[in-house]
Amino acid sequence: MKFEKIHNKGQAQLFRNPVLEMLTKAHPLVIWGMYLPVIIGFPIYASREFGFELSRVAALFLGGAFFWTLFEYLAHRFLFHAIAESGRAQRIVYVMHGNHHHFPRDKQRLFMPPVPSLILASTIFGLQHLALGNSTFVFFPGFMIGYLMYGTMHYAIHAWNPPFKWMKPLWRNHHLHHYKDEGKGYGVSTTIWDRVFGTMFDLSKEKEDKEKVKELMFQK
Repeated sequence: MKFEKIHNKGQAQLFRNPVLEMLTKAHPLVIWGMYLPVIIGFPIYASREFGFELSRVAALFLGGAFFWTLFEYLAHRFLFHAIAESGRAQRIVYVMHGNHHHFPRDKQRLFMPPVPSLILASTIFGLQHLALGNSTFVFFPGFMIGYLMYGTMHYAIHAWNPPFKWMKPLWRNHHLHHYKDEGKGYGVSTTIWDRVFGTMFDLSKEKEDKEKVKELMFQK
């Protein structure tokens, strides 16, 4: 999904209806506030109601967080960058993710907005419960903390330089995904799956284009 011009000001208009348009935006703290009670409360509930030991709670929670990283990679690669033939399909892909590539400085659309987020999260919880039963009350919160960390990391990559040297490959991988090749660099919270599936940029051969990186960074 290439655009002739990347817009560094403003944001895409996704709907003409002002109410629908408003519902496509979200502040990161709103999304954190929505899910923190679930992330904290569900494991406590599972421990009390189902007798889960601390070791089991920790294993399930970490397992859910790790599973998120794979889900993130697959969704970004095969859903957000789906090859859309029809106009309607192209529209859906643009609303889901294409607008971020078109307007990379839009801070309000890095997290999925509340209404679709709750619908999708409820669906995922239901599917996980079918597979895992009561363990979902710990696995799902881990999955959701993975999502929140992904959104926060995505914000950080567009807002600041990497705070630690070992994080620079993650920053560069995402920047290159934006301005060099959208067919690589799908990991945002981690580069693990890009390395596993061969979509990691060869950073030793990629020269950093500081001007293009600057275009991706939020204005201060």
